Amino acid sequence: MREVHVKEITEAVAKLCQEANYFLGEDVVKALQKGLQEEPSPVGKDVFRQLLENARLARDEEVPLCQDTGTAVLFIDLGQEVLLTGGDFNEAVNEGVRQGYLRGFLRSSIVSDPLERVNTKDNTPAVIHLRLIPGDKIKITMAPKGGGSENMSAVRMLTPAQGVKGLTDFVVETVSGAGANPCPPVVVGVGLGGNFEKVAFLAKKALLRPLGEPHPQAFYADLEKELLERINRSGIGPQGFGGRFTALAVHLETAPCHIAGMPAAVNLNCHAARHAQRVL
Repeated sequence: MREVHVKEITEAVAKLCQEANYFLGEDVVKALQKGLQEEPSPVGKDVFRQLLENARLARDEEVPLCQDTGTAVLFIDLGQEVLLTGGDFNEAVNEGVRQGYLRGFLRSSIVSDPLERVNTKDNTPAVIHLRLIPGDKIKITMAPKGGGSENMSAVRMLTPAQGVKGLTDFVVETVSGAGANPCPPVVVGVGLGGNFEKVAFLAKKALLRPLGEPHPQAFYADLEKELLERINRSGIGPQGFGGRFTALAVHLETAPCHIAGMPAAVNLNCHAARHAQRVL
């Protein structure tokens, strides 16, 4: 059994909040560079130049990539052989978010009640997805989620009879209907299976995969490719100005489901597909 004081979690989360908001991952940078090279629209090319310059400035100056520094979404894999000491796990995570956002001068976007709309002023509480895994390590992934792209997401309770066509039409319709709102070129997370709440989680989890890394199963890898091609034929283009690149990637995650249903979900990330990770 390995003992870990919860203050280590707080410190890691605080740093990850800043890193995720300041530094765009190399996988995303490479996708933007590819877009700059291959986008036929002159306006679209200019958008890619600006996105890359924005990423450079954010990295060099250590300032946020976007003014919307998002909901703090944390995926935490906790080893079964870890004994947490020194306090409450959830409070340790939220204290990390609190410190990271305040120290990093990151915008506080969370309200304490959806109708009363009073800002908590420190971007807490976080959304925490905790999974127990074998071993004595703790893997923390921080994924700030902006409101503009999150608002364009959708869940649809498809029937098995709707099959692949029902799924692909739903995904393409969702992205096309979103238009310029989620700040394209987007990354499209697709969940399939599970149940009502599980499928939304799958769509969000899909966004954590390194950009463009195909699904390990050939069938779903081909489906991701087909969806990306269809979405990019929509003509929405970078920032909605028209062009070839409406999406940088489509990532799909699946889970077993009930014989009577085929839940599907789409969760969109803007061009700044932000995430940072640390293992304790």
